[in-house]
Amino acid sequence: MNIKNVRVPSSPQDVHPNKPGDANVHLETQNLHVWFGKRLILEKVNLAFPENSVTALIGPSGCGKSTFIRVLNRMHEFIPGAALAGRVLYDGQDIYDAAVDPVNIRTKVGMVFQKPNPFPTMSIRDNVLSGLKLAQMTYENSEEIVRTCLERASLWNEVKDRLDASASSLSGGQQQRLCIARSLAVSPKVLLMDEPCSALDPGSTRRIEDTIREISSDMTVVIVTHNMAQAQRVSDYTAFFLSEDGAPAQVVENAKTEEIFKKPKDSRTNDYVNGLFG
Repeated sequence: MNIKNVRVPSSPQDVHPNKPGDANVHLETQNLHVWFGKRLILEKVNLAFPENSVTALIGPSGCGKSTFIRVLNRMHEFIPGAALAGRVLYDGQDIYDAAVDPVNIRTKVGMVFQKPNPFPTMSIRDNVLSGLKLAQMTYENSEEIVRTCLERASLWNEVKDRLDASASSLSGGQQQRLCIARSLAVSPKVLLMDEPCSALDPGSTRRIEDTIREISSDMTVVIVTHNMAQAQRVSDYTAFFLSEDGAPAQVVENAKTEEIFKKPKDSRTNDYVNGLFG
């Protein structure tokens, strides 16, 4: 399904992804516009995500952050009336090109949702391996894959003696880490996370954050969060999304996280990160 059925004129100044330094970039957007039906949700989004880093997307509710990350692995096209213009590039190729297989893209650009969604009738072991099976990827040592992915998701020590138990027997925080392990099994280059800690207790949140920092050593992580302290703890870069007076959302500012929180260039960024609105 090709949903790029809208064209927006671009000018040289429109297409300028923020590529910090000389960092390698697997994923970026150029002059991205996103619609639901006739409503323009996002406008002129130019972002690049450096390899082996964490980027936090912040901004008030309803400003298109979750929509944006769904565009990054072609989940946007599941929504009736969805449309976009501009480009989403993975290793230089537009992922919305008609020749690109969306299933292949979703193995390279994985997703962890706000609400844990393990397969409740499957065992813990089978949940980890399910992504490989759904993508019809070949693998040999399943036990090694299960252990490695659960270790990377900081869950192995808690479940190693009950891998055949149902995923529904796990706590909410454990289920979320199981979903992360499932995503890691297909070896993505990029992992998208949509408020993965919003429903979790502080202890579970800390373990998820530890996992994020660990896996960012060999993949790119993009996380939507409303927790400003979390953004500062886990991210290297931060992008601030904002919609004003009903206008389409745009990226107000995108920079290293320390700069966004300590020396923002835009007064609206300063007001938001200091809790003056949103």
